[in-house]
Amino acid sequence: MSSQQLNRSLGLRLVVVFVIANIIGSGVYKKVAVMAAELHSSGWVLIAWVLAGIISLFGALTYAEVAGLLADTGGDYAYYKKIYNKFFAFQFGWSTFTVIESAAIASLAYVFAQSLNSVVHLPPMLASLSSINIGGVIYPFQDFNIKFAAVGLIILLTIINTRGLRTGAWLGTFILALVFIGIFIIVIFGLSSAESHLSTAFNLDTNNHPVTPRAMFNAMLAAFFAYQGWAAVGYIGGEAKNANRTIPLGITIGIFIVIVVYMVVNISYLSLLSIEQLEVVKSSNNVAAIEAVKVFWGRNGELFIGIMIVITTLSCNHATIVATSRVYYAMAREGLFFKSAGKLNRQGAPANSLIIQCVWSCLLVFSGSFDQLSDMMIFVVFVFYGATAFGLFILRKKMPDTHRPFKVWGYPVVPAIVILFSIGLFCNTIISHTREAVFGLILMLTGIPMWSWFNKNKKEEIGFDFDEGAKPS
Repeated sequence: MSSQQLNRSLGLRLVVVFVIANIIGSGVYKKVAVMAAELHSSGWVLIAWVLAGIISLFGALTYAEVAGLLADTGGDYAYYKKIYNKFFAFQFGWSTFTVIESAAIASLAYVFAQSLNSVVHLPPMLASLSSINIGGVIYPFQDFNIKFAAVGLIILLTIINTRGLRTGAWLGTFILALVFIGIFIIVIFGLSSAESHLSTAFNLDTNNHPVTPRAMFNAMLAAFFAYQGWAAVGYIGGEAKNANRTIPLGITIGIFIVIVVYMVVNISYLSLLSIEQLEVVKSSNNVAAIEAVKVFWGRNGELFIGIMIVITTLSCNHATIVATSRVYYAMAREGLFFKSAGKLNRQGAPANSLIIQCVWSCLLVFSGSFDQLSDMMIFVVFVFYGATAFGLFILRKKMPDTHRPFKVWGYPVVPAIVILFSIGLFCNTIISHTREAVFGLILMLTGIPMWSWFNKNKKEEIGFDFDEGAKPS
């Protein structure tokens, strides 16, 4: 007989692990080259990392108050029902499924497979079909060996997490420890090597390229992929001990740690590689971290960092798969997602939700490149970051006397900055990354007909609509 209640088994330490593991992925190794190509200055690249970290921290602190007040399984989905209505909550949950987290799983798995290929050289597969395309945009059989390995990873991690949350959490703790060991080895050996020139990491000279708001937004768009993931811990609110305290505290501690780690490791990269070298890395679609480590370790360094990226993306993908499936579980329990996703297996895990997520994420692996998927994801996710920040103002008005385990520092300035920045990023992405923005909007808007379809099925099953009157606006 399957359990019908999620187990509250996660303490503060494991919540912090989930926060960090959901954040630290491939972005810390790849995105510095994209940022260098936008800003043409190592010093300005570091400023972009700091600004992105500050905005992420402001968003996390804002989210922490909302999570502490409304902590429940489903994260933002559960919160939006209470702040706005079921329709808006559904739009978030559906966007999470179609774009936000499934694209994150797909892109992380893709980088995992690329790095694995650099270490063990995966044999070519279906090379004769590589020219087959859909509209000249999607080439499903191109680099099929990489995509096959990526799909294999998603399936493997899904199977592991059907065994229960604590099994997944302890695996995440072990992998994350390896990740930190590897990152600090890079920092220590990189900064202490004779090839390192620390002063160049802080050089603000742009070589006659003006630092425009558009360039800064584009650089921060890249950085935000590296910071993305901290909100996913809210999805497991129903499985955290003393969730109203543990969730906000875990988010805050976790993101502070990540900001420090990112600054230190990027200083290492920028002290080893010039801006010109990083621009070449970006144009050749190589990995910046590999090129940096090769400076002082040669081929051995390339092998080492390849293994580290494999481990890191494995950790981040594992944590994302664990947490996000809980959103669809919460939606399905209310008849607003595929019915089977609302059932738990004998281990108390939402196995069907995990399987549905697995299938869609595997399909996305074949749909685009890493940068296309990551830019589309960040574009969509900031729509909802802004909505969460705005929701804090609504909650302060609706529930002024309700006890809050955590109150955002700097209210109302901090959440207001998050709202304004979200609007700016949304507009800039439409202008600078039109294709990714359009694809993201299309996938988001498919939630409108799906809302009607799920509600129709719900009416047929129970004979009435318990939607409490929420309608699309």
